[in-house]
Amino acid sequence: MMSSNTYKIFIYTALPCEAKPLIEHYKLKKDLTVHAFAVYLNNDICLVVSGLGKSAMAAAVAYSQARYIAIEHAVLVNIGTAGHRQYLLGELFLIDKITDSDSKKSYYPALITTAPCRRASLQTVSKPQTEYHASELCDMEASAFYETAVRFTTNELILCLKVISDNQDSSIDAINAKQVTALIATQLSIIAALLIKVSEIAALINAPEPQLFYQLLEHYHFTAQQRQQLKSQLSRWDILTDHQSLLLEDTNLVSGKDVLLWLDSRLNMIKFYL
Repeated sequence: MMSSNTYKIFIYTALPCEAKPLIEHYKLKKDLTVHAFAVYLNNDICLVVSGLGKSAMAAAVAYSQARYIAIEHAVLVNIGTAGHRQYLLGELFLIDKITDSDSKKSYYPALITTAPCRRASLQTVSKPQTEYHASELCDMEASAFYETAVRFTTNELILCLKVISDNQDSSIDAINAKQVTALIATQLSIIAALLIKVSEIAALINAPEPQLFYQLLEHYHFTAQQRQQLKSQLSRWDILTDHQSLLLEDTNLVSGKDVLLWLDSRLNMIKFYL
């Protein structure tokens, strides 16, 4: 039976050993009604263990978003391990670029909050790697996670957090489940702090419509779908600019579509300078 809770945060890990410290920290309980994936819940958080690989991660994100009720714009987070040529074991990174090694597609999480850890780019591969990339981290799920997650929430609420589990001095063959659990456990305070920050942003995005929303509806025609886009864009503007005024007097806008395109261009200019 589906839970009646409305979840604010969805966490996805590939392995049980990656999930274990999070389950303990947030006191999550297993949903025994689900058999497709291992799912753990509390009042606000839904954690899903997908299994290894891109297909498994994409299926886990899609399945959980279809099965569990979420707030309109939920926080979706991939937490797991990654390898790198020289970064120290146990170091935590917030990923700002994800590249799929098969499709060559790249994805760019917005990262509008200041992180108490370093940022890095990451390459997602289909098979475990023993030769490390010169600059990027390496994992097996992140590109599929992001590509699926962005269908269910806004870019600003998608996070990918990776803890270094192997490098050229300690290969992937030396990893065991107990070590992975310990490495992630050491970073729990930073992970928890980041989830709080992004949840605060989600609360703003899910807040009632800004006053400008109703003013624009009086002057321009918006379809039902365009109204949702308008609310999301205005909320994102408030977050990114700390509620700076939007001056539309000098714009030559005719339709709701024109307004959305103009707002999108302004938002892209802001994010370029972040």
